Amino acid sequence: MAVPKFKTSKARTRRRRSINMKMTAPNLISCSSCGNKILRHRVCPKCGCYKKQQIIESAELA
Repeated sequence: MAVPKFKTSKARTRRRRSINMKMTAPNLISCSSCGNKILRHRVCPKCGCYKKQQIIESAELA
């Protein structure tokens, strides 16, 4: 069974872990009705549409 000869330093451990802990930017898509950038599978806060259907009444339309 392999045993490490020396202790792994904090810098080396953290450098290895930091590669897998990177934050990724959210995937934004454009709304099909108004073109606003939104998260996927969410109602557009600007126009209130989801999959080209009016779901909620927005403040701008009223």
